[in-house]
Amino acid sequence: MKFVDEVSIRVKAGDGGNGCMSFRREKFIENGGPNGGDGGDGGSIFMLADENLNTLVDYRYTRHFDAERGSNGGSTDCTGKKGEDLVLRVPVGTTVIDSATQEVIGDLTKPGQRLLVAHGGWHGLGNTRFKSSTNRAPRQTTPGKPGEQRDLKLEMKVLADVGLLGLPNAGKSTFIRSVSAAKPKVADYPFTTLVPNLGVVSVDRWKSFVVADIPGLIEGASDGAGLGIRFLKHLSRTRLLLHLVDMAPLDESNAADAAEVIVSELTKFSPALAERDRWLVLNKCDQILEEEHEERVKEIVDRLGWEGPVYVISAIAKEGTERLCHDIMRYLEDRADRLANDPAYKEELAELDQRIEDEARAQLQALDDQRALRRSGVKSVHDIGEDDWDEEDVDDEDGPEIIYVRD
Repeated sequence: MKFVDEVSIRVKAGDGGNGCMSFRREKFIENGGPNGGDGGDGGSIFMLADENLNTLVDYRYTRHFDAERGSNGGSTDCTGKKGEDLVLRVPVGTTVIDSATQEVIGDLTKPGQRLLVAHGGWHGLGNTRFKSSTNRAPRQTTPGKPGEQRDLKLEMKVLADVGLLGLPNAGKSTFIRSVSAAKPKVADYPFTTLVPNLGVVSVDRWKSFVVADIPGLIEGASDGAGLGIRFLKHLSRTRLLLHLVDMAPLDESNAADAAEVIVSELTKFSPALAERDRWLVLNKCDQILEEEHEERVKEIVDRLGWEGPVYVISAIAKEGTERLCHDIMRYLEDRADRLANDPAYKEELAELDQRIEDEARAQLQALDDQRALRRSGVKSVHDIGEDDWDEEDVDDEDGPEIIYVRD
């Protein structure tokens, strides 16, 4: 099944039913009076978080969704039938955004959570509503109100405790295969991971955490190169980032340079995401001699100015992975305790999470705008070079400013 994590749809709530104009007509009852009923309310549209879904592929080809219209009112004071509400099921972790205003309507982070995205139209009133002592035969009704119509953007973010960062072939997929039951594709060439993968790591019988693997980043990813930038937003909800570095690259490139590339691209994408707790994990230690470990680790740490935790592992040989997983579990438990007991820490993390969300969304929107301009053949202001200016088009700074006005 194709992995789809971002779609645009249009929703239209049902219109309200019109009120009815009717008068009572029965044998032996003279001047029966008005008996037109109200219309029914239009159906609303809700989003429902469903834990059985893991992609937005259902909305890739069907983009328009209309709720049922309310029925018109009837005679003998009969009220019209209310329109059926429309419930759209989405994966847990879906953010709903108004495309026109970029307002975040809601975040569906718990199974069974419902979110109203378009309100049904209010019903129209029948002529019974307008009768009075001075208006005994009203011929007034009101039409139903139109239902809300919205263009929505659905963004799905994979919910995981730990996120993996690294260049292609750094060993992220191998690490997930080593510590969990997940079986992502592994091969000896770059970009084998094309979509995010999730793995549940069981540390003890009743303790586990979820780790997410995204496609590898490359240099220039923050400007749209490669695949990883599209999925970096999935790491915005993780609690801890693991920066995996290949200690023995096959192309004999410098491991410290590779580590620097990831830090640079992460900071360009979202400075706030770069502030997230991050551990340095040096992988493939089995590919170099033991006496070279210390020198290679020192080179990478010095180049990055790293002051956080450092782990040296071999994912394929499962060397050092058990200790790393236990330390991650301990970190997550301590973090949860601190969140429960320290309001200031909780507020600080909430503010960081919001900044990450805002920066990630702004960066991805800017990249989408650039792609749209390229497809339309229009150059962005930032892409215009000196050769694109025509001397004949340059206004004379000393001449008069001419403004054309259409009558």
